[in-house]
Amino acid sequence: MELWDAYDENENIVGELVRGEPIPTGMYHLVSEVLVKHTDGSYLLMQRDFSKPNCPGLFEAGAGGSVLKGEKPYDAALRELREETGIVAENLVPIYKLKKKNAFYYGYLCVTDCDKESVTLQEGETIAYKWLSEKEFLRFIDTNDYVMVHKDRIMIYFKK
Repeated sequence: MELWDAYDENENIVGELVRGEPIPTGMYHLVSEVLVKHTDGSYLLMQRDFSKPNCPGLFEAGAGGSVLKGEKPYDAALRELREETGIVAENLVPIYKLKKKNAFYYGYLCVTDCDKESVTLQEGETIAYKWLSEKEFLRFIDTNDYVMVHKDRIMIYFKK
């Protein structure tokens, strides 16, 4: 059972949530997302496992997921990045924070010079990856193979 802290609209902890159970009106949880940019200018896309209930088989930028109970968004971003890609980062740059529906989304940028073939997959989470140039990446996120709800958040970075 995965537990999350429950937050009010001002991001004060007001209780506890259980993953998979409905989030009560007026409560929020935190989500951390990491856009991965290689020092050569390419961006990492990860393909979601077909067993995932939301957007199975689609690609999304980098890594991300819910912040666990007692965890901070930055620490969750480092954890999700390591778990879903195998990339260990020393520094992430905040690129957005916004509230949508029942979540606060924290976005970070990881710039890495990792061996591009060393990306690892997390069983039950990811099944493939690809590196695309910025131009290819921006074209790809407009296709039906990309998680559309993620596009608006990622575009905050590219519009700067």
